[in-house]
Amino acid sequence: MKFMKLGTRSDSFYTEQATRSLVSDIPPDLVIKINDTTYLLHKSPLLSKCGLLLRLGSDISDSESVPLELHDMPGGAEAFELCAKFCYGVSINISAHNFVPSLCAAKLLQMNESIERGNFVGKLESFFRSCILEGWKDSVSTLQATEKLPEWSENLGIIRKCIDSIIEKVLTPLSQVKWSYTYTRPGYNRKEHHSVPKDWWTEDISILNIDLFRCIIMTIRSTHVLPPQLIGEALHVYACKWLPCIKKAKSSGSSASQTEESKEKHRIILETIVSMIPSDRGSVSVGFLLRLLSISSHLGVSTMTKTELIKRGSIQFHEATVSDLLYPSISSLDQNIYDIELVQIVLESFLKFWKRISPAAVDNRHYLLRSIRKVGKVVDSYLQMVARDENMAVSKFVALAETVPAVGRLEHDDLYQAINIYLKVHPDLSKVEKKRLCGILECQRLSSEARSHAVKNEFLPSRTVVQLLYYEQEKDSKVATTSTKLQKPHELLLLEAKKKPATRDSHGKQSQYLDKEAITRRTSIAESREKGQQKTKRLDDKLALDLEKKMVIRGGKEESMAGIKINLDHKKIIGRTRSNKSEYGSEKRR
Repeated sequence: MKFMKLGTRSDSFYTEQATRSLVSDIPPDLVIKINDTTYLLHKSPLLSKCGLLLRLGSDISDSESVPLELHDMPGGAEAFELCAKFCYGVSINISAHNFVPSLCAAKLLQMNESIERGNFVGKLESFFRSCILEGWKDSVSTLQATEKLPEWSENLGIIRKCIDSIIEKVLTPLSQVKWSYTYTRPGYNRKEHHSVPKDWWTEDISILNIDLFRCIIMTIRSTHVLPPQLIGEALHVYACKWLPCIKKAKSSGSSASQTEESKEKHRIILETIVSMIPSDRGSVSVGFLLRLLSISSHLGVSTMTKTELIKRGSIQFHEATVSDLLYPSISSLDQNIYDIELVQIVLESFLKFWKRISPAAVDNRHYLLRSIRKVGKVVDSYLQMVARDENMAVSKFVALAETVPAVGRLEHDDLYQAINIYLKVHPDLSKVEKKRLCGILECQRLSSEARSHAVKNEFLPSRTVVQLLYYEQEKDSKVATTSTKLQKPHELLLLEAKKKPATRDSHGKQSQYLDKEAITRRTSIAESREKGQQKTKRLDDKLALDLEKKMVIRGGKEESMAGIKINLDHKKIIGRTRSNKSEYGSEKRR
């Protein structure tokens, strides 16, 4: 950062009882009061360079010691003292940090070239043009300093000139960026990256207040030079710096007045950021949108802002990962760890959005199906995480699971895993709650591995286990029936006839037909065997149906199954299958 050194004399200002003075053999003859600070100075050096003091001091005789009150001095006593030291020739350093108050104070004191050649205002303006505006960090720091004196800075043109300088550098081709900049992204090492990152400027301008930041971003957007994704990255960097409550689970323990003041500040920042997000899809990540949405209610943002966040988040919801959904519940009234209601709202909006898209085109239809299935996969993984929350209600869990349409799940393995975790973490569920929870499972959509684990799962209700066993038996019966249909008796005989060696008659010719009596006998045997299999199948189906009917739970008590057997008693089956417990998750990993 550049600076300008003026004056050669050593600093001999001192303080005595709230009075600032200068070590000198000449007694002071000028009293200036600025707020709570009184200065005892000399007319000769100050009136020769300050037009205002020359005009005011001429009305005061040498014998009078009436103080000149300059309470409206921009920059206060510190800025005035810099001007006074310049008049005395005391050494001072001017940089981007103190340039703005110095120039404003010098302008008020009328330290112009018309009063004396080489005056303070001329030197400051020359430093501003040749040094500050030519540098990157100097321009940003000077613009930040204008926040304390906005009206003076605006009237003197400091703000506009700094913004123009910043925008000019932001739009500079990367190959021509030679100045220093701040870039502290995780994993980035400047020594290893010789090229300049595209978003090199985003971190430096994030120190500005929201009004100045908005002015820069909107001006950059109006040029249509930078892509929307780069604008979105600048908004993301700014939000992470100024909205710390994004990363906090609950409100800080500060006083009520501080909390309200902080909330109001954050609300304005959030609403302004949302208004600046480019309309292009993908300009910001869905994780960033959901993060803003997660704190919007806590900050009391407008309905329009919240609706916009839900809309944009739902459009990109298929791009979300599980980590994008795991935002803590900020509300002090909500005892849940994660904000599951936020995910539910965005998911419902996502489904409404895709219903409005015409599925006529093949590309749209395939893209829609892929998107919904991807969302279903993410939601099931999210359910596995929130299932670990001891305060998670069954109704909320089931409501989110049921929001995913049937087409969104090719299989129910991930959903079963989430239910299994929930049952383990919540062992005190009532039978009604367990029935409600397991009712969202579809046995036919479980893989053979998942079904094998489920029938051994001691946390599942008996009704669900019997349904799984019945489905397995029904499936095996269908496989047996299909196999029989594929090979009819006469087909088997024809196949055997083809394999049988040809015989020759008395004239040496091959016999063209099988012995009719042998064919009739074998066909009769095969048909009898097939009828026996069909009779056995009907009997098994009837017994399985009786077993299912008698497993209905009435009044919290299961009816006795002692008198019904299907090869083996069902309680023995369940007991034997549950005796070898194994964790489904560990089996799946192996």
